[in-house]
Amino acid sequence: MSGREDVLKWLRGLCDAYELAPVAIFRRKGDHAWPLSASDASDLEQKLEAGGHFLPLPKESAALANIMEVSLVDYLLEAVSTLNDVELQRGTERGYPDLELSGSRFGDRPYAVDVKAARRKVGARGRVNPRKTQSRITLYTGNTYFKYPQLHWPNTFRPFQDYEAHLDIIAIYTLDESRPSRIADLELIVQESWKIGSRQRSSTTREYIGAVDDIPRLRAGEGDFDTEQAFYKFWRNYPFKIGVSVAKQLEKLLHQRNRD
Repeated sequence: MSGREDVLKWLRGLCDAYELAPVAIFRRKGDHAWPLSASDASDLEQKLEAGGHFLPLPKESAALANIMEVSLVDYLLEAVSTLNDVELQRGTERGYPDLELSGSRFGDRPYAVDVKAARRKVGARGRVNPRKTQSRITLYTGNTYFKYPQLHWPNTFRPFQDYEAHLDIIAIYTLDESRPSRIADLELIVQESWKIGSRQRSSTTREYIGAVDDIPRLRAGEGDFDTEQAFYKFWRNYPFKIGVSVAKQLEKLLHQRNRD
C-alpha cells in the first residue's frame, strides 16, 4: 500500500470503527446499593448514569473539542499498537501535527495527521443546520511553520515541507445538552487539508487558515481551490501579521539554518 489515496482509505477505515469513548465525567458518589454489577459496558454505563455517577461534559465548543480530539488520538494510537508496519506518534498539545504517521506500509514516508472537531450550526431559533459548521475549522497557523515550511519550528516533528501529505480528521457533531456526553450524530471526515481549504481565516484576531464551513463540501473534499499549488500560493502570499515573539523565533531559526 502506498500513495495518499491509500493512506486516506486506511484512515477512513479506522475512523469508521470509532465509537465515542468519553460519555461523561465520573463522580465517585452515587445513590445506589453496593456492590454494583453489570453484564457489559452498555449496561454499566446505564447503571452508572442511573446511579448518579455521571456529570455532563462541558458544552463550551473548545473544551468539548479538546476532549473529542484526545479521545480520537488515543483510539488511533491503540488501533495501530499491534501493527509492525505502521508507526504513529502523538504530537504536543499546542504543536503540529496531532499525529505523525509513517512506516513501511506507507513507503516509509511521513504523513501529518491533524484532528479537528466542529459543531453543526444552530440558527437563531435553535434549529440545527445539517449543512454548516458553527465556525470554520482551523487548518494551520499561517505565520509560522506554514509560512516558512523549510524551517523546523518548535513543537513540530520536522519541517512542514518534509511531509508526503497533510491530512485532517474532522469530527462533526450536534450539541445535545440532554446527554451527558453532549455529542449527538457524530460523523468523522478524513480529507487532505488543502482540499477543504477556504480563502477565509478561521479567526479575526489570530493568524489561522480556515476550512470551508459547508459540511457537504467537507465530505466531498471540495474546497475553494482547484489545485494544491493554488492553495499554497494563495496562503503563502497572504499578509499574515508576525508578532514580536514569532519574529524572534524566526530570526533564531534562520540563523541556525544558515549556520548549519
